[in-house]
Amino acid sequence: MLDKLRSGFTLRYDDHARTAAELRWFTGHPDYLERVFVRAQRYLPYIVAELERRGLPLELALLPIVESAYDPFAYSHGRAAGLWQMIPGTAKRFGVKQNWWYDGRRDVVDSTRAALDYLERLIELNDGNWLNAIASYNSGEGNVLRAARRNRNAGKPTDFWHLKLPRETSMYVPKLLALVEIVADPGKHNLTLPVVPDEPQFVVTEIGSQLDLALAAELAGVDVDTVYQYNPGYNRWSTDPAGPHRLVMPTEVADQFVAALNQVPSADRVRWKRHKVKNGEAISQIAQKYNTTVSTIRSANNLRGNMIRAGHYLMIPVATKPLSAYSKSADARLAKTQNKQRAGNKVVHIVKSGESFWTISRRYNVTTRQLASWNGMAPGDTLSVGRRLVVWTNASVAAVTAPRTSPTQALGNTTRKLRYTVRSGDSLYLIANRFRVTISDLARWNKIDKNKILRPGQRLTMYVDVTAQSS
Repeated sequence: MLDKLRSGFTLRYDDHARTAAELRWFTGHPDYLERVFVRAQRYLPYIVAELERRGLPLELALLPIVESAYDPFAYSHGRAAGLWQMIPGTAKRFGVKQNWWYDGRRDVVDSTRAALDYLERLIELNDGNWLNAIASYNSGEGNVLRAARRNRNAGKPTDFWHLKLPRETSMYVPKLLALVEIVADPGKHNLTLPVVPDEPQFVVTEIGSQLDLALAAELAGVDVDTVYQYNPGYNRWSTDPAGPHRLVMPTEVADQFVAALNQVPSADRVRWKRHKVKNGEAISQIAQKYNTTVSTIRSANNLRGNMIRAGHYLMIPVATKPLSAYSKSADARLAKTQNKQRAGNKVVHIVKSGESFWTISRRYNVTTRQLASWNGMAPGDTLSVGRRLVVWTNASVAAVTAPRTSPTQALGNTTRKLRYTVRSGDSLYLIANRFRVTISDLARWNKIDKNKILRPGQRLTMYVDVTAQSS
């Protein structure tokens, strides 16, 4: 496969100090290259075949090394996921499905299609300049096009090496070019790369309906881990009830899997649980109990809305194995991340209304990026009320979990809580000045934007020092 890659290298570029610096790093870390190319063995033949089919430079097959080290489960602090590290917005733009059951950004078939569609769009926008197109994949098409326009207006060259781009992007293209040079001639750099097979390593099989992944593993004669490694887009214990109705299977077991699956009726491809609705029970509670979604229950029971009646029965698709058996599901990956031993004391924090990564990280004196990383998330992800977060802090558990001091306790014995009704013409500045508090405190106490216009009749809470009000 690496010979085929070399023969398809078509990019033209000049030697540059930035590329030389990245080349020194890679040649100094042969163990890293070994791990990455071993990981790539499963996916590289498919990606190369897709590049050849589209007539694209084969150097692009090395881009997932720069993006994710060929790890389909990679998730960045910028909310990018999968081999090609697509962010949610870009993935949606190129038709990649993302929901509770399935994230196509991690699926090798969907993500590769979308990434190559995007790269084809970028080469058009950059007038055939591949280095600029590749830079655009990292930083966004707008950044590179604006940088090129600035240079053009200033009479400067518009090639990648002359553009003023974010630091990450300025090193992104050189990383790829350094990898190209290594693959082109490993011996020149005193490196030996793992053998990557030429033959396809998997077959895309059509399954027609929802299928439990543990059952799929049994039918194929492999373990559940293997099914997830070839199908990393599936978040849960089964395929998405609404599709895609396909599974990627190792080449050597694909025929066995298809033959065995054909003997299993659609109704038996997941286990069904008969649930009697209790008084006061909501469909969302039932979905949570059985680790499924409201839409799945509605579809399985031909419900038009969320109204259910006590005493009625619902049929719910459930996993055939204990959830712990689905070792690469989103829940299992999260548990592994949260249970990983780190420095400091472990605290479990339950998210409350109004809390964010920023407020929680301040409470425990950690960074938002640390907090997100410990919980398999990105700082830009939305937190839901009741979510369980793990925090590793150097403070004592007693200190960080102790009840918070109220504002009046914190400000002293002469501070009193006061409720104020906004009048016509009032502003935060006028009210803060009148009661001798800061605008920031007033906004914080009432969880409002400092720049927001107040409405007459609006009620504000404040904590004022009564000894400062008489003068």
